[in-house]
Amino acid sequence: MPSNCEILCEIIIAILLPPLGVCFRKGCCTVEFLICLVLTILGYVPGIIYAIYVIVFQHREEYFDEYRRPIYSA
Repeated sequence: MPSNCEILCEIIIAILLPPLGVCFRKGCCTVEFLICLVLTILGYVPGIIYAIYVIVFQHREEYFDEYRRPIYSA
């Protein structure tokens, strides 16, 4: 389980170089990385948005234990 500092560092890297942030989280030969690479080539901002989405929102249920689970999650 990554710490808050690791997630923050990945977000900063994702803002500077979006595909690199996704590569750290998912790996270099994944669909997420290729989507982020294409979005970054087509436009820098869509690449950043997608990279932050991949880092923060995908598989976030594994980062919440039963005591830190949000109220809206069932």
